[in-house]
Amino acid sequence: MSHVTASDGTRVWFDVLGEGEPLLLLNGQSLDHEMWDGVHADLARRHRVVRMDFRGTGGSDAPLGEPYTFDLFVSDALAVLDALDITRTHVYGFSMGGKVAQTFAATVPERVGALVLGATAPGGVHEVERPRSSTLALRQAGTAAGRDAIAELFYTPAWAAAHPDTVTRVLPRGPLRAQRLHFGASSGHDGWDMLPGIKAPTLVVHGEDDVLTPVGNAVLLAERIPDARLLVLPGTRHGYLHEDAARATREVLDFLAEHAGLADA
Repeated sequence: MSHVTASDGTRVWFDVLGEGEPLLLLNGQSLDHEMWDGVHADLARRHRVVRMDFRGTGGSDAPLGEPYTFDLFVSDALAVLDALDITRTHVYGFSMGGKVAQTFAATVPERVGALVLGATAPGGVHEVERPRSSTLALRQAGTAAGRDAIAELFYTPAWAAAHPDTVTRVLPRGPLRAQRLHFGASSGHDGWDMLPGIKAPTLVVHGEDDVLTPVGNAVLLAERIPDARLLVLPGTRHGYLHEDAARATREVLDFLAEHAGLADA
C-alpha cells in the first residue's frame, strides 16, 4: 500500500494485488477500500487489481474546504494510475463509484479498457429514485438503528446476520463533513448526456431486489450506453458483489476476459 499526492496536495491512498491486465476498483459513497475485501482477492487471480480510497475516506486525506466532484475523483484516480505507470486500465465502479466510473470512461476514454458498472445509476432527473427511507438510512448509518437499516438494504437478513464483518465494511467511513461532501457529489451528478458517448465495452451488474439503487437504473444504463450488457442477479440487494460473490465475480472476470488486450499488459 502507498500514497500519491494529487495536484492540490491531497494524499490519496492505494494498494495493488495480483498480476495481469490492471483493474481499478472504485468504492461506494463514503466507503473505503475494505468494501472490496475478499472480492478483490478473487479478481486478483487474473488481474493486477488497484484499490484506492476517494478523498474523505480510509487512508486518504479529507480536505473539507471545497465541494467534492466526480471530475476531482477521476483526477485523483489518474494520479494513482500515473504513479503505477498504468496508461490504460479496466474499471469496476460500485454504487457511487459506478457514477465516477461513468465519468472516467466518458472524459478520459483513452485510459479505459472495459467498464463494469455495479449497483449504480445515471443520476439526474432520469434516475429511478430510491425511497426516502433509504436516504434516511444512509444519513443515520452511524447509529445502531442506521447500521441495521444499511444491512437490510445491502443484504438479505439471514446473510447479513451470518456476515457481520461484511456489514461493518459497508458502513460510511471518514469525517462526517467528508461524508456530506460525498453525498453532495453523488446526489448532484447527472451523467445522462455523457452515457451515449461511452465507447468502452460495458457490463452493468445489479441486484434484482436492490432498493437503495433500484434496478430500473441498471436498465437505463444498459439502454443508454452503446452495446452495454445487462446482468441482473436474482434474490440479491445492493450488496450483490458479496452475497452472490461466486457468480458476480465469475461474470465480471469472464466479461473482462472477453476484452483482454484492451488494458495494459
